[in-house]
Amino acid sequence: MKALVLSGGRGTRLRPITYTGAKQLVPVANKPILWYGIEAIVKTGITDIGIIISPETGHQVREKTGDGSRFGARITYILQESPDGLAHAVKVARPFLADSPFIMYLGDNLIADDLQEYLDEFKSRNLDALILLRKVSNPRAFGVAKLDENGRVLELVEKPQNPPSNLALVGIYFFSPAIHEVIEKLKPSARGELEITDAIQALIERGKSVEARQLKNWWLDTGKKDDLLEANRIILDTTLPPGEKPDLVENSQIIGRVKIGKNTSVINSTIRGPVIIGDNCRIENCFIGPYSSIADGVTLVDVDIEHSVVLENAEVKGIQQRIVDSVIGQRAKIYFQPKRPRALSFMVGDDSIIELA
Repeated sequence: MKALVLSGGRGTRLRPITYTGAKQLVPVANKPILWYGIEAIVKTGITDIGIIISPETGHQVREKTGDGSRFGARITYILQESPDGLAHAVKVARPFLADSPFIMYLGDNLIADDLQEYLDEFKSRNLDALILLRKVSNPRAFGVAKLDENGRVLELVEKPQNPPSNLALVGIYFFSPAIHEVIEKLKPSARGELEITDAIQALIERGKSVEARQLKNWWLDTGKKDDLLEANRIILDTTLPPGEKPDLVENSQIIGRVKIGKNTSVINSTIRGPVIIGDNCRIENCFIGPYSSIADGVTLVDVDIEHSVVLENAEVKGIQQRIVDSVIGQRAKIYFQPKRPRALSFMVGDDSIIELA
């Protein structure tokens, strides 16, 4: 059994953050989103993993993620020259996948369920495809499944105007080698892509065994800012352990579950968890509220911030108004001389400089 993790695409819904970086490397609780999927896969015992990368950001994914040894896995990087659909990614990965069954995992997805249960069912029932579903309020924005009473998939439709159900396809699939034969004969969709929904539909039409299971817990596609912040909130809420009080804390209050990295100084500040702060940060005259993730090398001076994600080496200084619901990119700089109090909300790309007066 192998795994195929998709870490290509252009990440247009997370711009400007993704103008200069891969969306799958944006951190949630100070860990790249991509790594959560890899860890979930390795937990099932699958250690032979192919990662689809793009020409624009593939070098970043390679450099950050490495050869897989940190996860106890072996990673093979597979270049997809252009984002021509999920089924196209499988086609490009065929030399790596060979005739092995595999799990396909979209690298910007997060789920709470353990994959082992679904993998065991896929194997024991000798299925050609097992897809995971979740009820959503806006099915027109997703691939949608229609099921019979036994959980067999009758029909899949990509982003339908008249959805046959509210069951959206989660970006995690289990496939037998039978998927390759239908992809070889697949025609591009109206948007010019080889759709994985069309490939699964072709399996159904050929009488192959295609079934679906609904997730028991939450699922997040972190392709947009609000989803990213929600993922950060959930991960901090459910996985952050209590941290030890660091040495470099002066005249400050650390309340609740707060994890602070090495060589980070906290001066005259209040931090109310759950909060994670990376290494080599400077926090001075600040209030850092719940559900905030502060990456390595960040400087915050005279700042109130909560429910936000601040990426590596950003600087935010002199802001008297509270910053909420924000994503601030790597090396971004925000300086502010306030005239009247108000709440501020940012999505600031890497290397930005913002001065407000």
